[in-house]
Amino acid sequence: MKHEKDWYKDLVIYQIYPRSFKDGNHDGIGDLKGMIEKLDYLQELGINAVWMSPVFASPNVDNGYDISDYTSIMEEFGTMEDWDAFRDGAHARGIAIIMDLVLNHSSDRHIWFQESRKSRNNPYSDYYIWRDPAPDGGAPNGWMSVFGGSAWEYAAERGQYYLHFFAKEQPDLNWDNPETKEKIFDIIRFWNDKGVDGYRIDAISYLDKGLDGRANPNEQFGTVACVNLEGTHRYIREMVAKTMTPDHLMSVGEVNINNDQDAINYSSAASEEFNMAIPFVPPIVEIRTWSPEKMKRDLHHNYELLKADGWWARFLSNHDKPRQVSLYGNDTTYREASAKMLAAYLHTLPGTPFVYQGEELGMTNVAYPSIEDYDDIDTRNAYHTMIEEEITPQEALAEAQRISRDNARTPMQWDDSAYGGFSDHTPWLGVNPNYKEINAASQMADDSSVFRFYQKLITLRKEHPVMAHGDLHLCCPEEGPVIAYTRSYQEETLLAVHNFSQDVQKFQYAGTGLQLDTSVLLSNYPEHDICPEDEILTLKPYETVIFRLS
Repeated sequence: MKHEKDWYKDLVIYQIYPRSFKDGNHDGIGDLKGMIEKLDYLQELGINAVWMSPVFASPNVDNGYDISDYTSIMEEFGTMEDWDAFRDGAHARGIAIIMDLVLNHSSDRHIWFQESRKSRNNPYSDYYIWRDPAPDGGAPNGWMSVFGGSAWEYAAERGQYYLHFFAKEQPDLNWDNPETKEKIFDIIRFWNDKGVDGYRIDAISYLDKGLDGRANPNEQFGTVACVNLEGTHRYIREMVAKTMTPDHLMSVGEVNINNDQDAINYSSAASEEFNMAIPFVPPIVEIRTWSPEKMKRDLHHNYELLKADGWWARFLSNHDKPRQVSLYGNDTTYREASAKMLAAYLHTLPGTPFVYQGEELGMTNVAYPSIEDYDDIDTRNAYHTMIEEEITPQEALAEAQRISRDNARTPMQWDDSAYGGFSDHTPWLGVNPNYKEINAASQMADDSSVFRFYQKLITLRKEHPVMAHGDLHLCCPEEGPVIAYTRSYQEETLLAVHNFSQDVQKFQYAGTGLQLDTSVLLSNYPEHDICPEDEILTLKPYETVIFRLS
């Protein structure tokens, strides 16, 4: 597919986590054949781009984010011919393909690392980060891995330690080596030639390790010590300029943003890095700190920061976060209402919305009864750390249930048959027991369902450029659970009002231009309580309304 310069601004991107999307070869694992089978579903939803989590060859220590061959397909997912068929089917439907690349590290099974660890003097010896032991024979410094334990692992073959910011099976690549860097660029060029339309780059903020003294060796975590160093920005600019910009391929980076300058560096046009940035926030931090008030502050601040020269990746869910209706909404009494409200909030914000598989159905978190039911390495490590800290097994399991990445990774719920229609074989991860009530088949047959609401929102976004490109002006109090704003572009102005609570709320709409007879573009309730005398809109639990003011 050929693209104009800013084509990504008009996308609605659907993230597929392939292992959990649809099993097409009857082995309990989602795959490319299953993805091909559901292309018509994606077309009916209305999205125009798919971001697929990694499908590369991998031993699956970290669910595909440990890549052993960047130009081959994982056998469990199918073949390169299957990938080609998915690409062709998607492109025929006007759906762009966004690949998920992991370039901070590879798998320890990658041939580069297998060779690198053999000796200090071979063609691959400098492809990774190697250091001699400390004088006492221990690790070069005290950095810890994100997944727990030291960030250094000893390799007897070389008599040295290699650096891994994540699992020990995920050694960090040495971007300071020009040969390594060029090999990485060749990988991107390979997929460009295969017809990829863009890339989401995973965990990209740590490419420059700063081991020459710029990074604090006494910091607890290496990812904190070397985050966002200048070398990382230099590497990204070079990568994007050489492999993505010439064909206007979309680029989005998963990054750590600690201050305003980080956001500007990663996603302003002047920086010449990414088109958009996805800030990584650990699930436990999001769970403990989010509130409607914080959401309003962040929305206003980030909009003002980038409105002149940047763009926003908008998302409430992905493969690392809890289900959005369970985190920000109400996944019991008001599941449907809050799922629709969150959808309306997402799609009326400036930027490019990302829809994570299942959110268009209002899928919820899962609560497995045993830690053994969880697959996520991070969840298991966190649980066992809590046990070591003498937290009771019941409390540790409850916390694991809250924060687990597996909440987002349960199999897609297609219908009310066994295993939710995901497979006719026992799935790799347990299906959420509520699949009989929450599934695609029942919602596609119901004009008032969450699925149909998403479909209407996506259609509206295509018909009303104001939803992507309009100016944003918050018009709600800083305190309280109501988030309201106007969007204005050319001759059109919208007013979007969202109640982030299960209680009735009153919104003072004076000065917004709202009238009793103002047309409603979309709402999750059939009637609205507008009092023109007091200029108050009374909102039902989790009510959302999109008014067209002009």
